[in-house]
Amino acid sequence: SINAPMPGTINDVRINVGDSVKKGQVLLILEAMKMENEIFAPNDGTVKSVNISKGASVNVGDVLVTLG
Repeated sequence: SINAPMPGTINDVRINVGDSVKKGQVLLILEAMKMENEIFAPNDGTVKSVNISKGASVNVGDVLVTLG
């Protein structure tokens, strides 16, 4: 699973359940402290769940995406 590294707001979700992703691919954009942070796939896999949506507020450690 990919957890939020910092509190913030989700600006963009670029993947859907069932998508195949490659290591280093941008999965979503997390805005924190007025900076946009790209959240990358840590390894190749398939998206099993997307636990957030655009505009959602997240806290440190929240599960954003699960890869399988």
